[in-house]
Amino acid sequence: MIQKNNYFLSIFSRKALIVFISIIFFFFVAIKESEALTHDWVGVPKSEFGEQLWDRKSIKRNSDGSVRVLSKFIPKTKSEITKDIFYTMDINCFEKSFKDVEVATDEINGRLNNFAEWQDPNEDPLIMGVIGQVCRVEN
Repeated sequence: MIQKNNYFLSIFSRKALIVFISIIFFFFVAIKESEALTHDWVGVPKSEFGEQLWDRKSIKRNSDGSVRVLSKFIPKTKSEITKDIFYTMDINCFEKSFKDVEVATDEINGRLNNFAEWQDPNEDPLIMGVIGQVCRVEN
């Protein structure tokens, strides 16, 4: 009878340990995800079309030397058609060019476009503002 109790205690202990480790793992994953959703938005000077913000916490250096950052365009007038638009931008600080590698109407449902081409900001004050500020912070 004692061997049977030890056997069940051994199985219970192992399963309890696995459950405990799983709970701790999921707790830390949830904390990591919640930190990923917090932003430190920085605004550039507004234009006649709206405003552009970029997230200081999202800056990452790419292997080619460019900088990747999350930005958000807030149109001056909002409707069902014109909503906030999230852009993941790669910025070439030396050439003052950019490419939108992801565009979405929310932070979660975007799709990466690895074939995006480098573009000139064409004097767009919002894009030029993001490029200027991000490059000053990153360099």
